[in-house]
Order: sequence, then C-alpha cells, then structure tokens
Amino acid sequence: MKDRDGKLRSPGVRKILKGMAILLGILSAGTVGYILIEGWGFLDSIYMTVITIATVGYREVGDLSKGGKIFTIFVILFGVGIIAYLLGMVAQAMVDLQVRSIFGRRKLGQKIKSIKSHYIVCGYGRIGRIICRELKANTIPIVVLDNNGNAMEGLEEEGIPHIVGDATSEDILIEAHIERAKGLVSVVASDADNVFITMSARGLNPALFILARAEEEQTEKKLIRAGANKVVMPYLIGGQKMAHILAKPVVSDFLEFTVHSRKIGLELGEVAVGEKSILNGVTLMDSGIRQKMDVMIVAIRKKEGDMRFNPSSQTRIEAGDILIALGKSEEITKLARILSGQD
Repeated sequence: MKDRDGKLRSPGVRKILKGMAILLGILSAGTVGYILIEGWGFLDSIYMTVITIATVGYREVGDLSKGGKIFTIFVILFGVGIIAYLLGMVAQAMVDLQVRSIFGRRKLGQKIKSIKSHYIVCGYGRIGRIICRELKANTIPIVVLDNNGNAMEGLEEEGIPHIVGDATSEDILIEAHIERAKGLVSVVASDADNVFITMSARGLNPALFILARAEEEQTEKKLIRAGANKVVMPYLIGGQKMAHILAKPVVSDFLEFTVHSRKIGLELGEVAVGEKSILNGVTLMDSGIRQKMDVMIVAIRKKEGDMRFNPSSQTRIEAGDILIALGKSEEITKLARILSGQD
C-alpha cells in the first residue's frame, strides 16, 4: 500500500520487493555466469539458471565443467534460499492483511455500536463519495451503506464506519442505528430504491432528516410523499450551474470561492443562537460581529421560519435564529461558540 506521497508504507511489501530484487540479481548473475564459464547462449544460460533455482529436476542444457558444477552449487544455495524467503514473506503479508482486516472490522463494528447523531449515507457511488468526503472534512459522523463491498475498500483505511448490505433492507438500516441518527442521505442509482429507502427510514425514525436524490422530475413528488425533507436532482443542478457560469461568470466564481473552495480560507457557515448567548437580544450593530471578528452576516433565518437576506444593522439577534455568516473558518467557529453560549 502507498501513502499520499506515493511511498510504500507496508514493511511486508518492502521485504517482498527486496527479495524479488535479489532474485532478479541471482537470475542475472547465473545467466552471465553460465555464459562466461560454459560458453552457452543467453537462452540456454537463463533456462539453466531458472531450472536450477526452481529445483524442478530437468536435465542440464549440456555437460557441466568442474567450474560450472561449483557455480551451480552456489546458484542452488542462494536461489533456493531466496525463494524460501519470498514465500515466507508472501505468507506473512497475507496473514498480516487478514489480521488487520479482522481487527479493522472489529474496530469499525465498535464504532458503529457507539455512534449517534450521525448521518447515514446510502450509496457509495460518485455522488456518495463526494458527500462522504465533505462530511468527513466537516467532522460530521457518518455510516455508509452499500451492497458493493469492493467499492468501499478505502473506507476501512480511512476509519469510516460502513456496512456492506442493501440499504433498502430495514435490518441494514437498524444495524446502522437509524433510531439515533440525525439524518439520512439516499443517493443510490435507482429512483425506486431511493423512494423505498426513504419510506423505510421515515417509518423507523419519524424525526429523521432525509435528503434524497432523484433522476427524474416526477420522482421528486414521490420522494416528498415518501417522507423526504429535501430532494436534489444532480442533473438539474449541474445544468443550472453550467448556465450560470455562461451567463454570470463573475458571480459563479465568487460562489465557487466562498462555498466550495478552501484555498482562500473563507466559508459560508450557519450558526445557531442559543438562549445563554451574550448576544441574545442584541442588534447586529451592537453585537460587534463585523468589527471584532471580521464576519459578514449574509442572512438570518428567524426562529419563526422566515429568511431575512442582507439584514439591517438594527436587526435583533434572538435565541432560535440561525445566522448565515461569511468569513474565515476560525472566525466563524469563534462566532459559533459565542452564539451558542459557550463563551
């Protein structure tokens, strides 16, 4: 296996490659030796070296001279030894892999048993991978469900809990502890399966937030009726984004930088206001958010549910409100602590 820099990180693999390099060296030395000592051609010399190392018992290519016999003895000793070494390393690597796999599955199983307030991601295809990557980057606990075990091999190395199974099965959803999950994302390939998963999940946890994927527009209403809180159509969103890039390229670049890119350190965050916050009941102008933390409040969703875009300086911050803030990640984190009442 390789790390992010492309360097081999498994000692077993390094030992196997080292043994193969030595074996290649013995093959080369044996071939050259027979050419020089016995005067044979390249094909006869490498053939003689291979059958000598492999100890298969075929007849020699030709009669060996005294020097050739002595040379063959050394080829056998070194060759058999390195083959035994290689076989041992291969066996050890396979055992280590099995042991790591067993302990890895046991560790992930314990993590699944103790997980709570997590999101269940049903489907680990192209969209599912992106969702998992973003949720992990935001340190949001997740459990991945997919019936293709090969597609989820990388999850074990990343320490992400996952279950190989059909997400349409209620037993699999229960195994993912849907009863104490915060939300579920259904992004399997079939619209019918997404509808079925949504229905099953809503029945198992009525308070669950469900986000589902739809390929066809008529599926959106079915998913809403089945219990989905939000429905996303990737092709529709992709088409709209491409059209916006053509029609409003500067606006698109701005949104890309602030919402998706982490290179400039800015992000859009949503911050809830708690009862114990020192800013509860304070106006935006008196809060000092813009001056002290260099954070811009883009919008406020009031506790009643209405959304106020570009709120005025006299807008009052109240418990239950959610502030949409634009600023540096660390400043938004600081603001979140203040608004929650931790500071």
